[in-house]
Amino acid sequence: MQRREFLQNTSIGLTALGTLPMANAQSNPKPFVVKNGESRFGEKTKIGGKSPNDIKISSKDTDGLLTVFEYRGTEKGGPPLHIHLYQDEIFFILEGNYLFQVGNEKHTLSVGDSIFLPRQVPHTFAQLTDAGKMLFFFQPSGKMEDYFRVLGSLKGQPSPQEGAKIFADHDMNVVGPPLSY
Repeated sequence: MQRREFLQNTSIGLTALGTLPMANAQSNPKPFVVKNGESRFGEKTKIGGKSPNDIKISSKDTDGLLTVFEYRGTEKGGPPLHIHLYQDEIFFILEGNYLFQVGNEKHTLSVGDSIFLPRQVPHTFAQLTDAGKMLFFFQPSGKMEDYFRVLGSLKGQPSPQEGAKIFADHDMNVVGPPLSY
């Protein structure tokens, strides 16, 4: 009887897998290179008008499954405590030092360190050094590319109310202030 149940469950599982979309069904079929200091499709976004935040791999390349950014911070600080409703986020530190808060835990990261931030968990970071550089990933992409396009189009810092609306328009919620360090 156990063998029969195993075969039935395996058959059902394989059938279900066959109905799922392939992870790369709509992905870019060709490899590409994005050079240092450049952004995918030549697009430039700067956070606060200063810090380049370049798209390295676009949601257009991965059928919305992944977006990769390279951030080059030119000043200390970071975003308010927030929640991504639908995206996991991963950071990999290339230069500088950063303080991350995930839930109630705080972690100091430096060159070579990485951190995983699960969706629906409050998190933020603060750049602790005058300059910093990191890669960060959103999985799935969601509205994150458009979020950074909006930030990059602003002439100055938005008010807390304007910032909260921009977050909400891109499936995030502000739940607290930026980190004090």
